[in-house]
Amino acid sequence: MKGNGDSGEVIVVGSGVIGLTTAVVLAGQGRRVRVWTREPAGETTSAVAGALWWPYRIEPQERVGAWSLTSLRVHEELAARPEETGVRLVPGVHAGVLLDGLGPWARQVADLRQLPADEVPAGHGSALAARLPLVDMPVHLAWLRARLEAAGGAVETREVRSPAEAAAEAPVVVNCTGLGARELVPDPEVTAVRGQLVLVENPGITSWFTAADEASSATTYFFPQPGRLILGGTADEGHGASAPDRVPDPATAAAIVERCARIRPEIADARVLGHRVGLRPVRSKGVRLERDGEAPAAGTQLIHNYGHGGAGVTVAWGCAYAVASLLG
Repeated sequence: MKGNGDSGEVIVVGSGVIGLTTAVVLAGQGRRVRVWTREPAGETTSAVAGALWWPYRIEPQERVGAWSLTSLRVHEELAARPEETGVRLVPGVHAGVLLDGLGPWARQVADLRQLPADEVPAGHGSALAARLPLVDMPVHLAWLRARLEAAGGAVETREVRSPAEAAAEAPVVVNCTGLGARELVPDPEVTAVRGQLVLVENPGITSWFTAADEASSATTYFFPQPGRLILGGTADEGHGASAPDRVPDPATAAAIVERCARIRPEIADARVLGHRVGLRPVRSKGVRLERDGEAPAAGTQLIHNYGHGGAGVTVAWGCAYAVASLLG
């Protein structure tokens, strides 16, 4: 028996890394895909992400491992063309992390190793070394869009107030709206976790570093990207999507620079290039990736793919292929 999506027409709502990656995978399977987006990809939360591959603060654990590894394999291939795709394999250190405390997925990450005590950064009891995908998000989002368009897909600027609007034009709708799902579905489990970053001139740092205390809203990390060094960060819960929540706080920025300079002192004197704030779409019940039992219109399918928090780039390809499998 054929499914409702066999006409091949799909509307993906949302143009962040989740939406565009999903659209690329579906278009690659021969489907006619349109992405409807309220804002250009360059203005989404994805555009201001760090963005290091690592399954950080994302649930459900029983599904995240497989999604992450699928994405890792794709990123490893894309890293062969970094100028085109924005993906590079970069060495670095996760401070305060024990290999034994990670899920089974960690055993399939090449070169992931526990550092001996004499190599652990000062102030931390443990650390892991790894060579992982680091993604220049503006470049990567532009590459995804170009790949989608090359496959016959299109991106259209259009605000969607309900899934039924999209279902009126295509038999399959994939909801990748991130924070927007709170109102679109509606799903009150979706909340914004505010992340602030500082962009500085790179004083010669070639490796990344992270130290995240899951009990604290303050994190410490720096990621070397072409033309800049990204410093972070914060994970402030309880925020909305209003304009004030998107305004960088000078005191927070100064604290970020100070924390990063404790690890690499040369950061203290690096010239500031700019500030960024992103609102991560966190869902208290974990990522929602499933077919909705209530179709928005007769003969249509609605598939949800949202709630990835700050780990969108880590699971994007795995989740995209999971969506494709739901369509058969």
